[in-house]
Amino acid sequence: MGTKAIDPQSIRNVTIVGDPAGATRLTHRLRRCFGDTENTVRWSTDGVEHTIRITAPSNEALIADLERSIRVADGLVVVVSAAAHSTPRLETMLRVADDHQVARLCLVIGLDRPAADFDRCVRTIADTRGAAPLALQVPFGAGGGFDGVIDLVSAAVFGTVGHHRESAGRWCRALVETLTESDPAVSDFLTLADLHNRIRRRTRNGDVVPILCDAPRASDDIAALLDAVVRYLPSPMYVCQPEHVLDY
Repeated sequence: MGTKAIDPQSIRNVTIVGDPAGATRLTHRLRRCFGDTENTVRWSTDGVEHTIRITAPSNEALIADLERSIRVADGLVVVVSAAAHSTPRLETMLRVADDHQVARLCLVIGLDRPAADFDRCVRTIADTRGAAPLALQVPFGAGGGFDGVIDLVSAAVFGTVGHHRESAGRWCRALVETLTESDPAVSDFLTLADLHNRIRRRTRNGDVVPILCDAPRASDDIAALLDAVVRYLPSPMYVCQPEHVLDY
C-alpha cells in the first residue's frame, strides 16, 4: 500500500513552551490520549482531518536555546500557570515570539489551585508589547471553586452563557469589540465562521494572542485546544510565504 498524501495546508507544526512543568504535562497528555510516540496528532476540525506535529523543548533548556526554538517555530502553544506570581521566563518567551512574529496561543492551566488568578495571566500577556490578549474562554470560578470553562466564541454568537451571564458578559463584549474595532457595524451580524476567520487572521498577523483555559483536571479534555491550534495557527505554507522569509 502506498503512503497517504498529506495536504500541506492541513499540517500544523506546534512548539509547546511556557511553564516548564505544565508544558511537560501537556505533551504527556497528548501522547496518552493519542498513543503516538512520534508526537504527531491526527485531529478533525470542521470536518477536515489535520496533522498536528508537536515539539517541546526540554525543561532544562537555556534561554538562548528556547529563543531559537521559538524563533524557528511555525506556531506556539504557550502554557501559562494561573498560580504563578513571578513569570520572567514566560515574559521572555512572549517577547521573543513577538519580536519574530511567531503566531501563538496561550493555554492557562492550574485554575483549580488555591492561588489561581486568571485576570493576572491576562495582564501578564497584555504587558508584553505587541499582540493583545484575546480571551476565547474564561473560567467559571477559580481555586477550589473552579467549576468549568465558558466558551466565549459560541456565547458571542448564540448567547449560550446561561447562568454565567454576568461573569462572561464583559469578556464576550471585549472579544467582539477587539475583532470588529475597524468595522463595529458588523458586530450584530457575526456568524461563528466570521469569528473564526477574524481570530485566525489577527492571530497569524501577530495582532492578538488567543487565550484558552485548561479543563478541570477530572475531564482531561483537550479538544478545544486542538480545535484552536487547527483553526488559528498557521500551516507551514503560510509561514513560508515570501513576506515571512525575514522572520528567519
